[in-house]
Amino acid sequence: MPRQYPIEKYRNIGIIAHIDAGKTTTTERILFYTGVSHKIGDIDEGNTVMDWMVQERERGITITSAATTCFWTPTYLPKTKENEYRINIIDTPGHIDFTVEVQRSLRVLDGAVVLFDGVAGVEPQSETVWRQADKFGVPRMCFINKLDRMGASFEKSLDSILQKLTPNAVALQIPVGEEENFQGVIDLFSMKLLVFEGDFGETVTEKEIPADMQEKAKEWRNKMLEKIAAEDEQLLTKYLEGKELDIQAVKAVLRKATLANKLVPVFTGSSLKNKGVQPMLDGVVAYLPSPADLPPVKGIDPKTSGEIERKPLDAEPFSALAFKIATDPYVGTLTFFRLYSGSLQKGSYVLNATTGEKERISRILQMHANEREDVDELFAGDIAATVGLKSTSTGHTLCDENQPIVLEQISFPEPVISVRIEPNTKVDQEKMGMALKRLSDEDPTFRIKSDMETGETIISGMGELHLDIIVDRMKREFGVSANVGRPQVAYKETIKGEAEAEGKYIRQSGGKGQYGHVYLRVAPRERGQGFEFLNEIRGGTIPQEFIPAVEKGVKEALDKGVLAGYPLVDLEVALFDGSFHDVDSSEFAFKIAASMALQDATKRAKLILLEPIMKLEVVIPSQFLGDTIGDLSARRGRIEETYDRMNLKVIDAKIPLAEMFGYATSLRSLTEGRGTFTMEFDKYEEIPQNITTEIIEGKRR
Repeated sequence: MPRQYPIEKYRNIGIIAHIDAGKTTTTERILFYTGVSHKIGDIDEGNTVMDWMVQERERGITITSAATTCFWTPTYLPKTKENEYRINIIDTPGHIDFTVEVQRSLRVLDGAVVLFDGVAGVEPQSETVWRQADKFGVPRMCFINKLDRMGASFEKSLDSILQKLTPNAVALQIPVGEEENFQGVIDLFSMKLLVFEGDFGETVTEKEIPADMQEKAKEWRNKMLEKIAAEDEQLLTKYLEGKELDIQAVKAVLRKATLANKLVPVFTGSSLKNKGVQPMLDGVVAYLPSPADLPPVKGIDPKTSGEIERKPLDAEPFSALAFKIATDPYVGTLTFFRLYSGSLQKGSYVLNATTGEKERISRILQMHANEREDVDELFAGDIAATVGLKSTSTGHTLCDENQPIVLEQISFPEPVISVRIEPNTKVDQEKMGMALKRLSDEDPTFRIKSDMETGETIISGMGELHLDIIVDRMKREFGVSANVGRPQVAYKETIKGEAEAEGKYIRQSGGKGQYGHVYLRVAPRERGQGFEFLNEIRGGTIPQEFIPAVEKGVKEALDKGVLAGYPLVDLEVALFDGSFHDVDSSEFAFKIAASMALQDATKRAKLILLEPIMKLEVVIPSQFLGDTIGDLSARRGRIEETYDRMNLKVIDAKIPLAEMFGYATSLRSLTEGRGTFTMEFDKYEEIPQNITTEIIEGKRR
């Protein structure tokens, strides 16, 4: 089956934003205008295509990223097959608890549309997704949405983007009217007013700019041309000489600058009122990259460990990255992947270069939210799913057996909150283990572990909502009823100083004895750098075969913790001396000796506890400012800044997660039910000594 669309006509894009900026509503409009769906879904009515999970429809939020494919002919071109573009879209969640979905989607996408609420402008989660896109170097464009809402302001929202995210944003449109008077948008290139007519705004009509907007439009057009011309010497010379600029040349420079992340085009409208979505789709085609516009993907050759690359061509060897695992009630485990090079046929065998195992591709599915369509072959640039892979999980590379490559893995944030969970009945006991295993395969930020001392199962995730959804899914999808304990904060331990210690394990019994003897040195590392083991043994004082056992003993001791049983992080452990016995030394003895030495050394190196600190934004009516700040200070919160957003006050603060349980109820009672807040994980910080003592005593009790 030949390729139907040349790779230059592909756009792999994500729609990313703060919670409630209108991502799903915008995607629903895109599906309607591109002819994929014949009716517009509504979040309030719970009938959207992209939010298909029961939990999403009940809560009116996106929980899992959904992929779909649509086809678009730009409005300025005749509707023919040659002018059609294939757009693969991933609609991502905005809630911080599901940040993993944004992280893994951005890893495989070529471009992104960042949505902003026209009333609130840049919100905390907008900054987070923007930083994630920066991390992966994803070219993006902005869409300022909800201009029909009370208090909406295009200029204020654009200012917040310029100040908080990037000075390189360039407006290509301005609105005519705001709030209930929002009529349409002025295209600053064609200098025409675009209005959206018909029952669902499906007809885009060009009109003359109203007389009272002429001057303003000229002013904005000059700002736009100046910013774009600054990216190209010839254009800049013409612009400064006051000559008329060729619009196609200006657009070409804008595309080049967008692909290089030097400029960010800004569009505007109101998805809910069906205004502005089609010009935004034209912008996706005009300014966001096709897979061919991006540099070749880099990876490691597992045979030589050298760096190799794959160009986005069908003739190159096959390589793909699995970026998401999902459980489908009808077909089993779905593995979503992005093809970077080569082609893939149904029924072929591929190599999982991460695990070294072979996998058979029995079916290839083109996903449309939770609907599936079987296809026989895929090509470079495609995003699709397959069924029944045995050993492939998120971040693994699938490739040609004869020309292996390992693509860069996806890194995920650490869970910050834990709860104890126990099944209601003996039957639930067996089913719970299987359900938790399946759910943790799907979600790398969801972890399960058993508490050795109490035998309880502990599940950890990114927030209370995250764990609520997990428990709800266990009940509905796997039929497991469970009791859940109170949320616990995921504390960590670390050291502040350096120290050395000796660990000696000698046991003599009738036959062969046990002998292990090591000297370890511990030193702190920067926050977030994790653990590093250094082997400084010279001259064979400990034989090489026992070194891995020492490292294993150290790692096991780190997991158990020393101060209060929390994992030890951010330290360097060096093995620098020791001794062995020709007959009695064993891996077991060295493992125990290492564990003893580590506990002793860390106790001398000034152990401290760390806690997760959250970035908090509270939005309240101004009369409640004093009470709210007082309450945050009592919760050990540090107020970073307060500012006005329309007639409301916004408080930005950093606050320990441990103090935030039940905050929603407390804020409601303080503000007569009118305050709202959002929070996200920021970093780990040292806990004050008096609270450390309370935690240790509480843990011992």
